[in-house]
Amino acid sequence: MSSIRSTLSAFACASALLSGALQAAQPLKQIGEGEGALDIIAWPGYVERGETDKAYDWVTAFEKDSGCKVNVKTAATSDEMVSLMAKGGYDLVTASGDASLRLVAGKRVQPIDTALIPNWKNVDERLRDAPWHTVAGQHFGTPYQWGPNVLMYNTQVFPKPPTSWNVVFEETTLPDGKSNKGRVQAYDGPIYIADAALYLRRTRPELGIRDPYELSEAQYAAVIALLRGQQPLVHRYWHDATVQMSDFKNEGVAASGSWPYQVNALRGEKQPVASTIPTEGSTGWADTTMLHAEAKHPNCAYKWMNWSLEPKVQGDVAAWFGSVPAVPKGCSSSELLGAGGCATNGYDQFDKIAFWKTPQAKCGEGQCVPYSRWTQDYIAIMGGR
Repeated sequence: MSSIRSTLSAFACASALLSGALQAAQPLKQIGEGEGALDIIAWPGYVERGETDKAYDWVTAFEKDSGCKVNVKTAATSDEMVSLMAKGGYDLVTASGDASLRLVAGKRVQPIDTALIPNWKNVDERLRDAPWHTVAGQHFGTPYQWGPNVLMYNTQVFPKPPTSWNVVFEETTLPDGKSNKGRVQAYDGPIYIADAALYLRRTRPELGIRDPYELSEAQYAAVIALLRGQQPLVHRYWHDATVQMSDFKNEGVAASGSWPYQVNALRGEKQPVASTIPTEGSTGWADTTMLHAEAKHPNCAYKWMNWSLEPKVQGDVAAWFGSVPAVPKGCSSSELLGAGGCATNGYDQFDKIAFWKTPQAKCGEGQCVPYSRWTQDYIAIMGGR
């Protein structure tokens, strides 16, 4: 719970800023008949109906029981999710912490009534009142899954797991005797700046970085310098999980920050990949299913939020994506996940993960560099400027 408490403190000023958004919409008073359809924006692999693998299907049973036909729009980045929600036409989004408070502040989502979600009782207490979906005492969604951003590597290049993120951030000779230049990848999203900050927190303690999402001008300048130095090393700034997997198979990519989803998929194809969390730690994501302020199918949406918190559903999603269930009982309720699945996916690493959140100008450190700057500067870095 220590990481939750520290994040709560950091978001105190953000809560004051966002409290005006609470009037965006009023939650339902009771759940009625489903409207027959449900439109969800989700990360790839989050909403499966057995089309990729028949064993992984948590949509068909829901549709049969609820009468709500599920339509899914996948998004590759948090910024894409925010943009899609701004355009409208969707009921739910599986938002990460670097998007959720932006959606609240922009009045794109509405508060939910947890009393209308019987399975709310199943939610991990570490997530129940998490500051990335709880503002001024009101919940803006139901926790879905969480996990770390891992270092994925080619086991033929690295006979032993790399112990530091330096293999992707700084030019170095890899264990196969070749340079890492052109053989590493970085995430195509401004939030990746936090990964660099986390690395410098450990390797350059004189900078005094405490929270990788709360950076002073001096700290931020050092992080940006690191990322500009990294740019010539990068084979691709990735955001499409499928493309990244193809690059590891066909383009000679040796190492990259990644999600457990890609690691699991590649290992399922017998590819020589594995993952690790280096000594500097990792960033991570805790995703929340959030209800659009103008959802056309709110009854179906509430039915889905409740269904998504079923222990077996949670366990099956975790098995497929390589994530950790937001419901602890999910760890023992899925044959697909198995008895040791939660431990493997990082269940006990919660307090070691720097979960994604949107950088704010006003922060626990006083004045910090806001996300708008992160976005502007990271676009420039990816363009070689």
